[in-house]
Amino acid sequence: MENSLVVAVAQLNCVVGDISGNARRILEAVSRAQAAGADVVLTPELALCGYPPEDLLLRPAFLDACAAELAALATRVHGVAVLVGHPLEVDGLRYNAASVIRDGRVVATYRKHRLPNYEVFDEERYFEAGTEACVFEHKGVRVGVNICADVWEAGAADVARGAGAELLLVLNASPFHMNKQQRRYEVMRERIADTGLPVVYCNLVGGQDELVFDGGSFALDRQGVLTWQGPVFAEDLTLLTFAGGAWEEQTIPAPRPLEADVYDALVLGVRDYLGKNGFPGAIIGLSGGVDSALTLAVAVDALGADRVRAVMMPSPYTAQMSLDDSREMVRRLGVRYDEIPIEPAMRTF
Repeated sequence: MENSLVVAVAQLNCVVGDISGNARRILEAVSRAQAAGADVVLTPELALCGYPPEDLLLRPAFLDACAAELAALATRVHGVAVLVGHPLEVDGLRYNAASVIRDGRVVATYRKHRLPNYEVFDEERYFEAGTEACVFEHKGVRVGVNICADVWEAGAADVARGAGAELLLVLNASPFHMNKQQRRYEVMRERIADTGLPVVYCNLVGGQDELVFDGGSFALDRQGVLTWQGPVFAEDLTLLTFAGGAWEEQTIPAPRPLEADVYDALVLGVRDYLGKNGFPGAIIGLSGGVDSALTLAVAVDALGADRVRAVMMPSPYTAQMSLDDSREMVRRLGVRYDEIPIEPAMRTF
């Protein structure tokens, strides 16, 4: 009888610097996954500290806190293997790492090979590159580990295959841009063509400052065929069954319009920027034009009407149509609205 493995893909929204809070999120996902019958739980890149931690990595106390939280997390994991992304310090050098925790302890650790240093990434500033494979066995299946940029070039996946991996699990913090998902499929199919390994790609979701991570985790079989696609712009926990060297196929959602992706990215980015930074709400200046109308709609969808206030500041040159359109917008969306004419201030000036 072929060995089988149930992999839970935990697509989480983590918060940079909230180490204990992120550990709770991971544990909650593990508890739900284990109750549903999972053997392995896969989390996103640097899930324990959030991504990108940037200069927090230069603080020894931050790295110590991550190490302590990982050790504490391990003591609470039994009967399932959990792959957790975290920063690692060894002999004064820092690594972007992922550890396998099982039965109360860390049983294996992988150090990311490829450190992106372009566009929004500056990992060479903080991390050293790893070179070794990480392959762990669970329920008779040999599982290889890669982290994000490792699979965008040849090399790291081949090292895992050479170490005996039958399956590749990839932790990711891949930011959104338009049409990014198709490019992810293409890159992973290149790695599959090189290695013949079926893949699970677990991606971070959520907004972090100027970045938005769209989730969209997925699985591909050894022919590169898409067998599962997770939701975008939302947290998710899905169980996948690997048996007989292949994934059991699940329903694939229909492709989304590009406009829907862009709008949802804006909403998630606003919600998490204000929420993670502790802002109570937003004030939107209305002009009666389409740009401020769209901004107001994004804010209400992100925060709720009760956390948005709209202000119209008409001058002597403001057209009646602009006032009418602003009033109609706030009527439809149900937000607090103030009109503050600026003509007295203009005259005084």
